Amino acid sequence: MTTMFRYPVFPHLQDPCDPGLSLSAGRSVMAEPDYMDGDCDELIKPKKLINPVISSRNHQDLHRELLMNQKRGLAPQNKPELQKVLEKRKRDQVLKQQKEEQEAHKKRSDLEIELMKRQQKLEQLELEQQKIEEEQENTPEFVKMKSNLRRTKQETDGEERTT
Repeated sequence: MTTMFRYPVFPHLQDPCDPGLSLSAGRSVMAEPDYMDGDCDELIKPKKLINPVISSRNHQDLHRELLMNQKRGLAPQNKPELQKVLEKRKRDQVLKQQKEEQEAHKKRSDLEIELMKRQQKLEQLELEQQKIEEEQENTPEFVKMKSNLRRTKQETDGEERTT
């Protein structure tokens, strides 16, 4: 009968130090680490790691300045970086558009107008030449050979007529 009282009916309520005693209501069921006892000098006890960012001088100065500004009521701009960049781009775009409008409103001299007309004509001629070259490249080889034969035949006929 003594064995019945020595070992409890519920093993999960058993005290890990004394298998014969059950846990009191205030104790946790979680196991406590061995190094907390302090009786083992052989174990290396963990230490809290030092955060290099927090310990840096720049971070401390910045933190101190932010605290002072907060006490004074001077809050830094709360805009995110993306919003700042987008606003800057928008401003740049508006300035660029204004410059273009100013240049367009300037009176152009007759010489500038004539030069622009000539430039447009040259661009059109270049585009037409490129189209013709592309068409010639896309035609099959036998068509090219046939046109070459016709050309040589016409040249020989023209020489015979002149003689």
